[in-house]
Amino acid sequence: MKILLTGATGYIGQRLLPLLATAGHDVVCLVRDARRFSLPENMPEALQARVSVAQGDLLKPDTLADVPTDIDAAYYLVHSMSGGSENFFQLEQQSAHHFTQYLNTTAARQVIYLSGITNDHGLSVHLRSRFAVEKVLAKAEKAQLTVLRASIIIGSGSASFEIIRDLVEKLPVMVTPRWLNSRCQPIGIRDVMFYLTAVLDNPACLGQAFDIGGPDVLTYREMLLGLAAERGYRRWIVTVPVLTPRLSSWWLYLVTSTTFSLAQSLVESLKNDTVCDLTWSIAAVIPHECMSYRAALALAFQRIEQNEVVSSWSDAISSGTMRQNYMDAIQIPKNGMFFDRQFMPFTRPVAEVLDNIWRIGGDRGWYKTDWLWQIRGLMDKAVGGPGLRRGRRSPSRLRAGDPLDFWRVLVADKAGRRLLLYAEMKLPGEAWLQFRIVDQEDGTNALEQLAAYRPRGLAGRLYWYSVLPFHGIIFKGMVKNIVRYRANAPMSTK
Repeated sequence: MKILLTGATGYIGQRLLPLLATAGHDVVCLVRDARRFSLPENMPEALQARVSVAQGDLLKPDTLADVPTDIDAAYYLVHSMSGGSENFFQLEQQSAHHFTQYLNTTAARQVIYLSGITNDHGLSVHLRSRFAVEKVLAKAEKAQLTVLRASIIIGSGSASFEIIRDLVEKLPVMVTPRWLNSRCQPIGIRDVMFYLTAVLDNPACLGQAFDIGGPDVLTYREMLLGLAAERGYRRWIVTVPVLTPRLSSWWLYLVTSTTFSLAQSLVESLKNDTVCDLTWSIAAVIPHECMSYRAALALAFQRIEQNEVVSSWSDAISSGTMRQNYMDAIQIPKNGMFFDRQFMPFTRPVAEVLDNIWRIGGDRGWYKTDWLWQIRGLMDKAVGGPGLRRGRRSPSRLRAGDPLDFWRVLVADKAGRRLLLYAEMKLPGEAWLQFRIVDQEDGTNALEQLAAYRPRGLAGRLYWYSVLPFHGIIFKGMVKNIVRYRANAPMSTK
């Protein structure tokens, strides 16, 4: 089949793409900016040949004119839960409406949508939005809708898993709102992938909606304690009625790696039970035994320990403060800029220095005065930025579009010996950080480290001069330590 995959750069889409290609389908990935799309790592060339890219924005229907129409099916994996827009409900309906109009011009006979469980009363605005999108997609003239409604998805890199993990690993004692007693039915990401592929071109699933969930019905409190037990921690949870939704959102935002908009969405949705309604059981159509919550947790931690995290919730642009067209910043401007350029010759193998560059941030840190970087991360969190807690998807691999603490990777060209980062931290301006290994006239190599900043107004200039003394300490030490760092004898980054 020829399949259109929306949300191809998102958490679900990145995992679904190789499964569809492996099954022999030709996949067209619809993305807003083709420059930030990259094929999954280690994808065989035979499968890469089955993948093509189409650029279009579902909020701008005129941009869909060149998207192929000879498709057999489509996956609609577009959500705005962490987008931060106050009118996201209307925007999601607009996107779905424009997509339905596009579907009507195609040969598609099925559209598959991953939604949320909406069986409770008084639904949160986000769950109501998911249900409203279902209604819009169901209006397609030829493509019949198949809906899979899921509660909490547990997998390495999923937003729900990372938030639960952050809370349990960082807080021996948790003071939580009463909504923690709401019930949900978590499902492992592996089982979600199974259902997404199993309903494709399945006649029994056309025009149907199914709730999908694992075998365990748990309160959010039980989920936290379950992860603590899985990791061998002792944790205490105190539930109080005085935490308002807004206070709870700020608490979740400051303690975990999530954005405030996502924290707000999750807290609001905590009031709803998200338990499967078995009236229309998918088991009768697609028999499958889902893994338990504890098994899904164990698999997630196994993937993390093996450095096999395929995708992360923070891959989405909405996980930070980045503009949608951030790839426009791939060329560092020359005018109206402030620069800090450091240069460090070296004689050790280039591959070793490149490896140090590619491991920057996350657990490795920033090679100099990590405590200052941590303070900067806390300051960024306090004003609504992503802070340092997003970390990085992999400890050793980078690709364009990856989040890296409060930076976003623009260029990760190991063959060209260049890494370019763009700041997502809250700033009165724009900032770039580039690492490049250059050849010298005497035949040796040098690491060129360039910090570039384009101020916005007087505030931007004051900001640059206020941090200039710290740059003198940080950037000079960084370039030296990146060159000298050895894994078996790490240098001090103080």
